Amino acid sequence: MSTGDVLIPLLALVAGVGLTALVMRRRRGQAEPPAARAKILFPFVGTELSERALQATIRLAWAEGAVIVPGYLATVPQALPLDVPVGRSCDEAFSVFEAIEQRASKVGVQVDGRIARGRNVRHALRVLMAEVTTATRIVVAAASNGHHDGFGVDDIAWLLRNARGEVLVVRPDPEAGELAFGSPEQDPLLRARLAA
Repeated sequence: MSTGDVLIPLLALVAGVGLTALVMRRRRGQAEPPAARAKILFPFVGTELSERALQATIRLAWAEGAVIVPGYLATVPQALPLDVPVGRSCDEAFSVFEAIEQRASKVGVQVDGRIARGRNVRHALRVLMAEVTTATRIVVAAASNGHHDGFGVDDIAWLLRNARGEVLVVRPDPEAGELAFGSPEQDPLLRARLAA
């Protein structure tokens, strides 16, 4: 028996074992759930958004491969049941969700919008944080003068005391007015991603 007669079946056996191991590894990978992705909460009230806070949230999510969870905080008066339909304000929130999703999708960031109801902003924030327990960060905008595009000092102080994980507070730009939805092309860090 020559070495060629022994070597060919041996190589076929090694190739077969390697191919079987590869197929088994792929099947095992398909059966396992996908790895959990980090989530960044982006709570907001009303229909105005801080351009700076939105850009900061998208940059963080893109850099970390995280999902943005914008959370509309709907306040329900004490006289009404907490689960009462809040039609008009939810319609406004959906237009904000859509705008956030369009901005984030341009750079490949996923969005998972939520609506949290509460008797006031803090109560709704508590409900949102209880729903999204896997959030690693919360990004909030500080309100600018005369606008409803962020949170007041007292609400931010409450959040800093009560939130788990990191809280990033983004101040409004004193020079430029806060826009509802600016172009992502204006952000130099995102411009490179859009060009790719």
